[in-house]
Amino acid sequence: MSAEITLHDSLTEIAAGDWDSVACPEQATGRPVDPFTTHRFLVALDRSKSTGTGSGWQPKPLVLREGGRITGAVPLYVKSHSQGEYIFDHGWAEALQRAGGQYYPKLQVAVPFTPATGRRFLGDAAARDTLSAACVGIADRNGLSSLHVTFCTEDEAEDLAGRHGLLHRVTQQFHWENRGYATFDDFLADLASRKRKMIRKERDTARASGLSIRALTGDQIEPAHWDAFWQFYQDTGGRKWGTPYLTRKFFDQVQATMRDDVLLVLAFRGDRPVAGALNFIGRDTLYGRYWGCIEDHPCLHFELCYYQAIDFAITQGMARVEAGAQGEHKLARGYLPVPVHSLHWIGDPAFRVAVSRYLDSERRSVDEEIEVLTAYGPFRRVGSED
Repeated sequence: MSAEITLHDSLTEIAAGDWDSVACPEQATGRPVDPFTTHRFLVALDRSKSTGTGSGWQPKPLVLREGGRITGAVPLYVKSHSQGEYIFDHGWAEALQRAGGQYYPKLQVAVPFTPATGRRFLGDAAARDTLSAACVGIADRNGLSSLHVTFCTEDEAEDLAGRHGLLHRVTQQFHWENRGYATFDDFLADLASRKRKMIRKERDTARASGLSIRALTGDQIEPAHWDAFWQFYQDTGGRKWGTPYLTRKFFDQVQATMRDDVLLVLAFRGDRPVAGALNFIGRDTLYGRYWGCIEDHPCLHFELCYYQAIDFAITQGMARVEAGAQGEHKLARGYLPVPVHSLHWIGDPAFRVAVSRYLDSERRSVDEEIEVLTAYGPFRRVGSED
């Protein structure tokens, strides 16, 4: 059977059913494992101009066809900076440029602005090998400095590390795991007494603000709610990144095509939303993405972002909550460190050796840190009566 690999300028050139047949074939029987590589999410970024010209994220989706049928795909981007990736390579860029090299543009296999683990080479194992080799080949033939595959699955990382010159990187995030809890109180009972009391106090403090909290999904979400959330997002994005990554039109696209994939937790003063947290719903994982407010209240951030997410996950029987990048403060609230995987191809041979040595050292440090932080986690020790 003949195989053909093509690059496209936009995902809108590819039919949704064709892309989703390899990105999320499981949605034929329910939710996709994660919503971020679905056609509707990536197209929402494109159509809203959150990605594309002027954003530093130029879409170049790659598709593998066999016998005229799509059997594999890659969310591929040409990057002119290192913003919105959450697995940082700024130091690598500076080092290469100091040595007289040119780091940008580079290639990125990723979901823009989304630090959530998921498949990046969409298709079966044979397609994965073909697609990864194709991406490396594109970078090499075009004289690009590097290719980065961020927030890939552990399976992809272990399978592809060392193949096609790909280097394996391990970083970390904090995730909440459902240990079979039926209620939030069951989760609290699993914690050490001091942490249990702290969380109860934080929830009481947030409720004492006098605000009402509503968790909305699907048709419960109204366009006016996005008007409010846009204000929250602008405030947080402006403080964190200088310029928010997403445009206002992105949220309109989400309302039109993805509201069933969304959990929007809003705090109201009367009928007016004053704070909110945006989550996306996967098959067994809730993904926390953005938070913001126009009124500051003690512990409201913890309530909307962490405790409401845990409540929802328990109620829906979900396995975990991924609360986004960074944040050791999550540890005390039941979110434990887990390894996060990425793959990197470096064009310059000498620079590749230097990066490889750095990654070996970094991996050992991350492993040790995860071990130490887990030991200091909030859960009761085995055999403890606390």
